[in-house]
Amino acid sequence: MLRTEELRKRLNFIEDFLMTEYKLTHPKKKRDWRTYEQQLMYKVKEATRSITPLVEEAIATINIEKGQGREPELTLKQKVILLLIKEIFDRSNRNMASMMALFSMLSDIDVSYKTVERLYSDPEVEMALHNLHVLILKKKGVNKVDASADGTGYSLTVKKHYASESVKKKDKLKEDNKDKQGRRQFVYSFSILDLTTWMYVAYGMSLKSEKEACDKAKQMLSKTGVELLSIRLDKYHSTQSSVDSFGDTKVYILPKKNATVKGSLKWKKTLEDYARNTLSYLEQYYKRENSESGFAQDKKWFGWKIGQRREDRIDTAISCSNILHNLFNMYRG
Repeated sequence: MLRTEELRKRLNFIEDFLMTEYKLTHPKKKRDWRTYEQQLMYKVKEATRSITPLVEEAIATINIEKGQGREPELTLKQKVILLLIKEIFDRSNRNMASMMALFSMLSDIDVSYKTVERLYSDPEVEMALHNLHVLILKKKGVNKVDASADGTGYSLTVKKHYASESVKKKDKLKEDNKDKQGRRQFVYSFSILDLTTWMYVAYGMSLKSEKEACDKAKQMLSKTGVELLSIRLDKYHSTQSSVDSFGDTKVYILPKKNATVKGSLKWKKTLEDYARNTLSYLEQYYKRENSESGFAQDKKWFGWKIGQRREDRIDTAISCSNILHNLFNMYRG
């Protein structure tokens, strides 16, 4: 049985020697940029063609009882398509040539800016986006997954960039999200990524902390029907409560230097696996870098800033980005 004293000695040894050895023997692969651009162009073109039929299927089961009042300017299908297209072009001007087919979807839409803005808080759109998320996962056959999970931040101001601030403040930024005047600086987004398909199976958003965003992602996961076989989390989540919160799912973490073996059976088994089978454990754990790559891809495509101010509208904007991430990765090679 592993003891706390033995664990701490092992943690120091791993930190000082094995971690360096592991990174030297597992160098990062260099990207073939020509192949990457070709694959990217293919993914975007195929995703563009599939938006309309997928949206039509996602809204087919939604039945809204209309009361008295003026007829809406847009159908639900138009609302969802318009919102997705806005998120693509409002945040990025990349690969415009490959997306020309998107403009044909807007040929019969002529509405004001305020109408577009209200789409972010439309409950019908919210339902349709959830259905679309579940539908894309179903089409790709995502049901039992080995996953990676991580959190990131999107700026609510042009003055500060989350990546730069996180380097300065590290985990403090994940809890302290206000400037001196008490204004929110960032919104936290937490996503659970399927390592096989590179799709987000669930995600959550919070204006308060990454932990709250993580809790919301787990709530969403329970509504998708996707089963987590294993998950990899960063050091911010290297606590017994985080490990236990995933139930029967195998959890990979990097234990903190002050970790103890006191706690649940699952916590003890996790620490023992790390201490006894370190190299094979690290090989699994470092697949978590896929989450970081996923966020880098998203911000390259859709930007690092959220233009919305209301919490419900911020949530919708992040949902659109995650759905578009999945849509583009439906055709991942």
